[in-house]
Amino acid sequence: MAWEEQLFAVLDDLEQQAAAAYAAEREVDLVDRRRAEYQQVTLASRLVASVGRDVTLGVLGVGTVAGELTRVGAGWCLVRGADQDWLLLLAALTAVGGASDRSVPEVAWSPLLRLGPGSVLRRLAEAGERCVVHLRDGGRHEGVPRRVGADFVELAVGEEPRVLLVPLAGLAAVQSRD
Repeated sequence: MAWEEQLFAVLDDLEQQAAAAYAAEREVDLVDRRRAEYQQVTLASRLVASVGRDVTLGVLGVGTVAGELTRVGAGWCLVRGADQDWLLLLAALTAVGGASDRSVPEVAWSPLLRLGPGSVLRRLAEAGERCVVHLRDGGRHEGVPRRVGADFVELAVGEEPRVLLVPLAGLAAVQSRD
């Protein structure tokens, strides 16, 4: 009977080796799969999961903006600071601090989250709200948005309002004036 015990011991050892080799191979596969899946995560999806959190954002032409992230849309986010609200274009962000570790994939977004920055600018124009438009190159213009085109906002600036067209591609942020 000793030979049967030895045979079973050898078979048990081989089975354990096979299980360990499978586990090691599976772990490598899972790591590769996690990397492949994570490369599909967008900044916007991380920001959507961060709504309601206090964040700090680096913005081209503006510097640091801090406050509560209140909304996110296609290409923009809204941050409520201590004294004012900030509409920030995601393409102008240089860094984000305080974001959630989670993300919300775009397929789970409501239709409202798919609205672009033009929608927010149109609401400002309808309200006739005075604001400061910050450009990515550091320039800024104070005025009232009047109309919003496909790729620009029409801004009334100065005492005797003159019309200034600001391309959305050059826009970094819009700051409310309270």
